[in-house]
Amino acid sequence: MDNKKNEGEDENTSKTASSHLDHDGTDNEGVGSVGRQMSESSLSAAEEEEDEDSKLHLGPQYTIKEHLEKDKDDESLRKWKEQLLGSVDVTNIGETLDPEVRILSLSILSPGRPDIVLMVPENGNPKGIWFTLKEGSKYCLKFTFQVNNNIVSGLRYTNTVWKTGVKVDRGKEMLGTFSPQLEPYNHVMPEETTPSGMFARGSYSARTKFLDDDNKCYLEINYSFDIRKEWPAV
Repeated sequence: MDNKKNEGEDENTSKTASSHLDHDGTDNEGVGSVGRQMSESSLSAAEEEEDEDSKLHLGPQYTIKEHLEKDKDDESLRKWKEQLLGSVDVTNIGETLDPEVRILSLSILSPGRPDIVLMVPENGNPKGIWFTLKEGSKYCLKFTFQVNNNIVSGLRYTNTVWKTGVKVDRGKEMLGTFSPQLEPYNHVMPEETTPSGMFARGSYSARTKFLDDDNKCYLEINYSFDIRKEWPAV
């Protein structure tokens, strides 16, 4: 009877300590040992989930000029395309088939704190700890990116997080469909709260990807971050 009670208390404690990340108490030495043994299978499972996305096969691509010519007699479609394209100079980029998406920066916005602006290295692999968050703090992610050449359809963000080799979170967010333009786009994610408690604190590794409907990957970032008791000194 006592064992069942303790199990229930442990379960409630675990639920309270986790929010965006589903922590499994991996700061414990025994669990950490299991986590290291499971790291390969966890990574493989994540790859399998990502491979599921790649099974989607879409129709042929069109240049912007071809998009405009297609269904040009349909008034509602024509107006929708003109609204989507905005002030795009079709004479300069209308013949290019493949869109180009450049992720310029990622920012972490937290109330009462200066924005943490993370410039993206060319190789997509920041060295060392990329950023540190305070436990139990509210924050939003902001992406700044530029689209060139052609319309990018169904741009989305995926993020997978591990702690001591065990996958603790995997999320996706649809950013939308964007036409090429000179000014960068900004997209702010919904607000989240970092987990708190002894088991939540520590170092994490993560992989972020930006893909489109054709599963073309425009950027993959492999990085590490920390969750600590306090924010780092500014």
